[in-house]
Amino acid sequence: MNGILKLLNIDMKTREGTISGVSFLNIAVNLIIALFKVIVGVLASSIAIISEGVNNATDAMSSVLTFVGNKLANRKRDAKHPFGYGRVEYLTSLAVSIIILVSGGELLVNAVKLVFEPEELNISYFSLIVVAVTAVIKFMMGNYTIAQGKRVGSDGLEAIGMDCRNDSFISLTTILSALVFLLFGISIDAFAGIFTSVMVLKAGFEILSRTISELLGQPADRELANTLYHEIRSTKGVINAVDLILHNYGPETYSGSCNLEIDHNYTIGEIYDVLHALQIRIYEEYHIAMVFGIYAVDKDSEISKKLHQQIADYVKKHEHIRSYHAVYFDKQTDRIYCDLVVDFETNDFESVICDFVAYLKQFYPDNEILVNVDTEFVS
Repeated sequence: MNGILKLLNIDMKTREGTISGVSFLNIAVNLIIALFKVIVGVLASSIAIISEGVNNATDAMSSVLTFVGNKLANRKRDAKHPFGYGRVEYLTSLAVSIIILVSGGELLVNAVKLVFEPEELNISYFSLIVVAVTAVIKFMMGNYTIAQGKRVGSDGLEAIGMDCRNDSFISLTTILSALVFLLFGISIDAFAGIFTSVMVLKAGFEILSRTISELLGQPADRELANTLYHEIRSTKGVINAVDLILHNYGPETYSGSCNLEIDHNYTIGEIYDVLHALQIRIYEEYHIAMVFGIYAVDKDSEISKKLHQQIADYVKKHEHIRSYHAVYFDKQTDRIYCDLVVDFETNDFESVICDFVAYLKQFYPDNEILVNVDTEFVS
């Protein structure tokens, strides 16, 4: 196997290599099993085993899609796609989920037909042994593929792993229903088929739902967001980091923005070098092209401390307001600035602003109060 991987220039130590290598392994295993079942089926004159073999050959197509999709996703970025082709992986997962759903749908239709139009079963213990051996192989292969998919963050690998494992469950159900028939003469084949088809459809819908969510745009991963927040907040000159937004262009490609609270005593020149170095560090470490917005913050004056406390008291009494930041009292213009972060149950931002401004006006009747309301972009 290592020789074949070297021949195909696949390095299993890299993410791209892992996806290609595991996909190729799935292709090889499915084709070998398919060929074995077809040969055994022909020799034993068993249509059931031949059908299983054809199904395994079809399963290899899912792995081919993932293999090709991985190659396309790792093409170098160009003028047409400056963030690269990473989202091709999501399209691959979408295609695999559709294949699973179609397979599950066909299985369900055939199983329902068997309920109303039962067919005579032609089963032997030899055919069951063949199905059992291949089921074990498919189960082990499915678990391995899912584990590798989770390790490198590949929905495509997870999808074909689930498809592979579902095949083993189908085979297990087939074996159990066949044994019931051989031992007791009772056919539950149709009902077993309905059960397994529902399992397949459930897996297909889960993969489809997750892939569509990624294509539509999901909130940034909380673990990654917390890591970035820690990295940014630990930087000299940064008081706080808020409003993190990450746009996903593939499993390892992001563009992002984040607003920073900076001490208002810093000059632009002083903070520029710090933030520029931070941008480079984040890109090299996390493959994220980050853009920063800046809020000037006065953290030491008595009036600023008083204002912060008044706003904190207000936020504590309003459950739908998650947090606040960017508080600044501009003495030259007599303006007060503040950003509020609300949950997704809050739809009427205007009411939130009016209520908050009315609250602050009790303390600062002669000041202009400028408020921005937004939701958090992190799950």
